[in-house]
Amino acid sequence: MKITKAQLVFLFSFATLIPTLWGGGGNIADFDDVWKRRADQAWKNTLAAYEPSPENVTTKFNENVHKALVANKSNKTKDLEGGDDRRNLRGKHKKYTGPCMATNPIDRCWRCRPDWAENRKRLTQCVIGFGHRTEGGEKGKYYEVTDNSDDDPVNPKPGTLRFAVIQKRPLWIIFAHDMHIKLSRELIVQSKKTIDGRGANVHIAHGAGITLQFVDDVIIHSIHIHHIGPSKAGLIRDSVDHIGLRT
Repeated sequence: MKITKAQLVFLFSFATLIPTLWGGGGNIADFDDVWKRRADQAWKNTLAAYEPSPENVTTKFNENVHKALVANKSNKTKDLEGGDDRRNLRGKHKKYTGPCMATNPIDRCWRCRPDWAENRKRLTQCVIGFGHRTEGGEKGKYYEVTDNSDDDPVNPKPGTLRFAVIQKRPLWIIFAHDMHIKLSRELIVQSKKTIDGRGANVHIAHGAGITLQFVDDVIIHSIHIHHIGPSKAGLIRDSVDHIGLRT
């Protein structure tokens, strides 16, 4: 089967977790040597991550969905046999103490474990679909976002999301508390990053969006992204050692 770049972009656009996103040079005013090297590496990573058998991926995905539904049905039966549908009795502010009812196979993989917060990186074992080889920032340290501001896209402050995503090393990014982040310019993410919003209510909204361009191994999970508008043109730092003009 002949593989084209267009086909790969189409396939990966359906991956919940993104192993490689091959961009087409959009919004880059000066396609300099840095971007050329990123493009070449991204294409190599795309070929390495490509799954030649869509049937195998689909079969595995369906198996995981089936297992989740069977387990969920079993838990519902146990609740009913006990005469206690606890989901309906917990009230607005009461913590649910019944069995795990997650049916999404990715969520069920981690959400049903009471120790998920102590073992966040287990999320990489939950990947299914065309992005099943994604590692994100698994091999890196944790980085906690403590500041929701985004005032300077050229020199972002430590503690901000922008400062975290431009680092060239793997990072598993978490959030200190609930946040509403309004991006002043598009957020250009470097490779091998996990943006993990679990445990906090994190919204990226009413500003610019997230750009994954010529990167590999990026996981974005449990982040609310909405009301995104067009980004303004201008200089943006896309890594710790590179600033580029975006159109």
